[in-house]
Order: sequence, then C-alpha cells, then structure tokens
Amino acid sequence: MPDYLDDLRLAHVLADAADAATMDRFKALDLKVETKPDMTPVSEADKAAEELIRGQLQRARPRDAILGEEYGVEGTGPRRWVIDPIDGTKNYVRGVPVWATLISLMEAAEGGYQPVVGVVSAPALGRRWWAAKGHGAYSGRSLSSATRLRVSRVSRLSDASFAYSSLSGWEERGRLDGFLDLTREVWRTRAYGDFWPYMMVAEGSVDICAEPELSLWDMAATAIVVTEAGGTFTGLDGRPGPHSGDAAASNGLLHDELLGYLNPRR
Repeated sequence: MPDYLDDLRLAHVLADAADAATMDRFKALDLKVETKPDMTPVSEADKAAEELIRGQLQRARPRDAILGEEYGVEGTGPRRWVIDPIDGTKNYVRGVPVWATLISLMEAAEGGYQPVVGVVSAPALGRRWWAAKGHGAYSGRSLSSATRLRVSRVSRLSDASFAYSSLSGWEERGRLDGFLDLTREVWRTRAYGDFWPYMMVAEGSVDICAEPELSLWDMAATAIVVTEAGGTFTGLDGRPGPHSGDAAASNGLLHDELLGYLNPRR
C-alpha cells in the first residue's frame, strides 16, 4: 500500500501558502465579497487561495486532477486533489475565526474516489489537523510537532455531546423531528458548524455530529481525519465516505443510533 507521506507533506506546504493568503485578508475592511448563483457568498480570498493551491499543484503534481469549490474540475486520472479554499466563508467575511482551508487527495477505488490524505487548517484558531491513509490522524503546528488523535469511547447517547451547524437544513429535508428527538436524548448540543465538529469528533471532545447538505469538498478532508482517528464517517444513508451529499460522523460506538434518529421514520 502506498504510504502517501510525500503527498501529506505537500498538502501541508499548500496549507501553509493558503493560510498566509487568507490571514492576510481576514478582517480586511476592503475585502470584496460576491454572491454565487446558489446564493452563498464568495470572497476574493476564497478565489485567491484556490488559485494559489492550484498553481502549486500544477507544478508539483502535474498528472493529478484537481477539484475545487470555486473553479471546478481540471484534469482526469486516478488521483484527484479536492480543495475548499475557505470552509466557513460566512464566518470569514464577518470576522468570526471559525473557518478553514480543506485539502484532500482522493484516489480512484471501488465505489468511487476515496480520500487518502486530508489536511484541515484553521489559521485564525491556530489549529491544524491532518491524516494519511494507514498512518493515523494528528493535530499540531507541524508534522514534527503533533499529537495523535483518537475518538472518544462514550457509548451511550445520554452521555454524548452532539454538534451540528443549523436547524434550517433539517427542516427543509423533513428530518427535523428526528433531529430534535436526538437533541433531547443526548447530554449536550452545540452548533459549532462547518469543519470544526468533525475535528472535535476526531480528537474526542465531541462524540457525534451531522449535517443534512454538503458538497464533496466540504467532506473529503474531514472524512479521512475522522476515520484515521478511529471514528466512522458516512452519509445519512449509511454509505461510508464523503459521497452522499450529507454527513454523519461519530466515534463509531454511537453511529447506528445517530443514523436512526436522523433518517425519516415511517
């Protein structure tokens, strides 16, 4: 099995460059923000960070394909880098420090492309998380200064901390009743949002999290960090990986119960 460590080192270099670019424009009074066709915001920093990452990848991995939130797919082949230049743009443009650059390498496999490397870098929080297939998940300042991540061992919902993003998506998809039932069952709920709940699951400070609508670039990097930390990452349909258009992540022990609450009941 490939060790992917060279790819992981490259992903850190890409994240370093993106961090410098995004932090340079964070809280800038003249930051330019537009509205995309799906009515979500995009800032000049989103576009600049993705362009920067794409440029470095084209030089370092010219044979690999690239999929990014802002500029789509470029290239073909069995290896594909997946980029979300700023996950949490709404936070970014309002000066809230909870946002991150997500970088993942995916490889063609049975059932579609699967993540083999992931880096989640949140420079305004001073945090970074990463993983490579078969090598575990870590958090720290650098590859040489890192702590191994492991999910929690909480095995009862009544003892569990549940994180999510917002209520609106659950209601739109007819899943609000089950969602609210779950919030009443667990010990604690918090709406941290975006990438952060998944990283908390990976480091064991949150036990379960879920979102009803996501894109591949929102999930590819977070999925491998969760699974390499010993957790479970699926769609709400239970399909492993980041391909269902929604996500559920847990320490594994609570996953079936999590899915049971969040799927419409007949």
